[in-house]
Amino acid sequence: MAKLQAIRGMNDILPDQTPNWQYVEKCFQQVVHRYGYREIRFPILEQTQLFKRSIGEVTDIVEKEMYSFDDRNGDNLSLRPEGTAGCVRAADQHGLLFNQQQRLWYQGPMFRHERPQKGRYRQFQQFGVEAFGMAGPDIDAEVIQVCASLWQDLGLEKFLTLEINNIGSAEDRKRYAAALSAFLAFHADELDDDARNRMHSNPMRVLDSKNPAVQAALKSAPALVDYVSDESIAHYSELKSLLSQVGIEFVESPRLVRGLDYYNNCVFEWTTDSLGAQGTVCGGGRYDGLVEQLGGKPTVAAGFAMGVERLVLMLDSLGKIPEATSQVIDVYMVVVGSELAGPAQLLAKQLRQQFPELGLINHCGGGKSSNQMKRAFNSGARLAIVLETESGQPLETVKIRHLNDSGDSISVEIANCGEKLAEFLSISE
Repeated sequence: MAKLQAIRGMNDILPDQTPNWQYVEKCFQQVVHRYGYREIRFPILEQTQLFKRSIGEVTDIVEKEMYSFDDRNGDNLSLRPEGTAGCVRAADQHGLLFNQQQRLWYQGPMFRHERPQKGRYRQFQQFGVEAFGMAGPDIDAEVIQVCASLWQDLGLEKFLTLEINNIGSAEDRKRYAAALSAFLAFHADELDDDARNRMHSNPMRVLDSKNPAVQAALKSAPALVDYVSDESIAHYSELKSLLSQVGIEFVESPRLVRGLDYYNNCVFEWTTDSLGAQGTVCGGGRYDGLVEQLGGKPTVAAGFAMGVERLVLMLDSLGKIPEATSQVIDVYMVVVGSELAGPAQLLAKQLRQQFPELGLINHCGGGKSSNQMKRAFNSGARLAIVLETESGQPLETVKIRHLNDSGDSISVEIANCGEKLAEFLSISE
C-alpha cells in the first residue's frame, strides 16, 4: 500500500523549523502591540460570495485560485484566499465598525490553488493589519510604519523596497478604465490571451501583466495619474510627506494597482530581490468602500497583509535568525528503573511549577542508563538529573550532572534539587 503524502503545495513545518516561525511571529506580535493593534480571529471557511463581492469576480483569485465547494446543505463555501474580507465581515457582524476606530491584526493560513514556487504555496501563512474609521493619510502612513518597524526588528530594512502608487477613487478608476479599455482594444493584436480577456472586464489588471510584450504595448497607454481627482492627489501628496518626515524611503510605481478590486487611493508593496527574482513580501493600501460593499455602513479603512513563508525564507537565506531562537531544553531527567517512574513524574511536576520557564524532559520508556545519557546529551540540555537507587530502597537523593566535557556531578537531597538547579542555571522562581 502506497504511503499517503501531503497535498502538493501544502507543506509541513517540522520541529527544527518551527523556532524560526515562532521568532517571526513573536516579532510581529511585539510590533503590532507597540502600535496599539488588537488581535482578531475569524474562520478559514466563509461563504464564497464574500470573496466574490470583495475581491472581484473578474480576478485570478476568484476565477482560478479559490478552493470552493458545495457543502451538504448545498451552500457554496470557500477556504479563505486572503484575510481582509473575513476580517471586515467579522468586525461588521459583531458591531465593531460603525462610528468607531479599530486597529486589528490577525495571522493564520490562507489558501490559493496556484502553481507552487519558492516561498509561495497553496496553503500559506499571512500576517495582516486592518485599521478602520480613520480617513486621513496619517493612518496610511502608520500601517506602512508598522511594516517598516517589523523589517527593522528583523534586520531586513536594507533588503526591502517600498513601492507606492495612487490609484484614485472608485469613480476615478471607472473613468480611467474606460479610456484604458479603448486603448487596449485598439492594440488587441499586441496583447496575450489573458490581457485580451481582461481588457473589457477588468482592464487595470492588464497593467500588472508580467508578459514583456504586453508591457511594451502599454508604454503609450493612458496614464492613471491623469484621471485621479484633486482630492485623491492631495491625500497621496500628504502621505508622501508623512513618510518622508518619519524617514521611510519609497519609490513611486505608476503601474502598481494590486490584485484585489477593493483598493482605492494609496496602494503599496514591499518588494525584495533577495529571493532571486523580484518578489512581493507585503502589500496593502486603502479600501474605503469595502465595508459598505459587503453590506455594512460606510467605513473608511486601510491595511496590509504579508506572507510569512517569504519572510522566513529571507531571514534564513540572509542569516538573520538568531541562534537563540531554537527551543532550549535546560534539563534532561534520567530515570533508572521502572519503580522510579512515579517519583520522577512527581519531581518533574514540582520543578516545572517552581520554574515555569524551565525546559525539562522527563525520560519515558525505560532503558539502560547509558542509553538515557546519550539521549540527554543529544537533547541539548545543560544538565541531567539522574534518579537511581538500590532496589527496594526509597529515593532520597538525586545526582545533578553537567552535560559538558567536564561531566562534573553532585548528589543532592530531593528537597534541595530546585535550589541547586537555580544555582547552576542562574534562574529564579
